[in-house]
Amino acid sequence: MTTETLDIKITKAAQSRLAQTDFSQLVFGHTFTDHMLVADYADGEWKNFQIVPYGEIGLNPAISSLHYGQAFFEGLKAYKHEDGQISVFRPDKNAARFNKSAARLCMPELPEELFIQSIAALVDVERNWIPTAVNHSLYIRPFMFATDPYLGVVPSKTYKFIVLTCPVGPYFTKPLRVKFETKFTRAAEGGFGFAKAAGNYAGSMLPTLKAVEEGFDQMIWTDAKEHLYAEELGAANIMFFLDGKLVTPSTRDTILDGVTRDTVIAMAKDWGISVEERRVSIAEILEGAKSGKLTDAFGAGTAATIAPVGSLNYEGEEYPLSDPASREFSNRVFNTLNDIRYGKAEDTHGWNYMV
Repeated sequence: MTTETLDIKITKAAQSRLAQTDFSQLVFGHTFTDHMLVADYADGEWKNFQIVPYGEIGLNPAISSLHYGQAFFEGLKAYKHEDGQISVFRPDKNAARFNKSAARLCMPELPEELFIQSIAALVDVERNWIPTAVNHSLYIRPFMFATDPYLGVVPSKTYKFIVLTCPVGPYFTKPLRVKFETKFTRAAEGGFGFAKAAGNYAGSMLPTLKAVEEGFDQMIWTDAKEHLYAEELGAANIMFFLDGKLVTPSTRDTILDGVTRDTVIAMAKDWGISVEERRVSIAEILEGAKSGKLTDAFGAGTAATIAPVGSLNYEGEEYPLSDPASREFSNRVFNTLNDIRYGKAEDTHGWNYMV
């Protein structure tokens, strides 16, 4: 573990695009701030940490990330409080997951302190870009990719670490109509579904496109072996309030250990609500929808935050759920989580990292 304090060279953009940005029309992931952080890994160490104007980067066409997929990312958010203070939500959790992904993909880990210092430094430079509107924030995208210009199936010896920031509004704006996906597979046991590897998301695009063409907003991925158990909701964790308990698929090789998921579980336990992390069968979910024991279903993720599921579809049969506005648990989670992130409620867990 390092206790090093980063010396980050900062080169400011000649002209800011802030005044030309319409914060009332933010499409998620389309608007970038003036700067980005970049760093290099070579000769067994991280070096050259810089904040530079956002822009294109030159790449050798032979770099191994383009050919063999050594690339992954993280996602977290910064919030502006009413008193003007800035917080980043649970960056230590993202740092740990960042290194878990790196290890699985044979890439170098980035010490937690350097990960957090990098993000804090960039957020500090871009603090004027953080929206103040309700349910808006600064989305932070750290990522790493291999840079060896060598066409061989071996781990690269050099890498680049970059952090981008985007002012964003809500990812979803309506309750989701979702289907259980029983043909395509997101991840298999022994694979790297638990990592935020770029390839996981590339493989999800075709089935997601097909689902959208069928009129669905998202899909619930199921296990690769039998397609009998729920795993994830699109690019978020899936959570159910079933028979008075919070029930969610347990994390393993195929399921991402989501930061928002972990946060929701901690909040439920604080409130004395029973939590079950286990395999969750499609059959019990559908039975709960029919009997009324399933009173809530939602996606939990950094981008999605808390995304209510309006209806479930299994092999062509629709199972409508209750009006999201009437759901006690997910609405309580959403409101409490926002109050903590925006500094309106006491942060008893120490989740807010102040910049």
